[in-house]
Amino acid sequence: MAGFANEEALNSLIACPHCDLVYSTPAVEKNQRAYCQRCHSVLIAPRRKAGKRLIALALTILILIIGAMFFPFLSIGAGGLHHGTSLVQTSLAFKGSLAILAPAILGFIVIIPMVRLTLLIYVLTPIIQDKPPAPLARHAFRLAEDLTPWSMAEIFAIGCAVALVKLSDLAEVSLGPAAWMFAILMIIVVATDALMCRYSIWKSLEP
Repeated sequence: MAGFANEEALNSLIACPHCDLVYSTPAVEKNQRAYCQRCHSVLIAPRRKAGKRLIALALTILILIIGAMFFPFLSIGAGGLHHGTSLVQTSLAFKGSLAILAPAILGFIVIIPMVRLTLLIYVLTPIIQDKPPAPLARHAFRLAEDLTPWSMAEIFAIGCAVALVKLSDLAEVSLGPAAWMFAILMIIVVATDALMCRYSIWKSLEP
């Protein structure tokens, strides 16, 4: 009985993901928010139909990533010559000691974000259908959260924007469809993170 009581007590607590301050879990209604009093981070923010919106946004990001892999990312012109390249072509262009960068680029920019989004869709689909959680859903969501710091598609887009500003003084640079896909992707990633209430998802995955 003591062990059961301790487990119940732990389940009624929530820790701030940024400053680790622990609270008793407050009752939060839909479209309301609970904030950390120390660092003002959002702790709980349940929203109506958030699961369906998250799945739609995740599918959109997946489509944009796949398209950005093969469409031209940018075109550089100098001396009357122009050359366009895609993300896949760029990663495969590394030779010799730099060849290790090819799987790193594809991994951090393409593979890890796609794996993370696929796991999120796998976890949320039964929830929005009011069905029991999918097998190993808790492990899948934990893995998706662990992969978040390594999902760098938006960081790659920011880095490219900085590099293009510097290259524009040396050559004629024009953005391709893939670059605009990454720009849209950044906005959707921010919207996805703002919409997701991780506490609500974990509670939905409880046995």
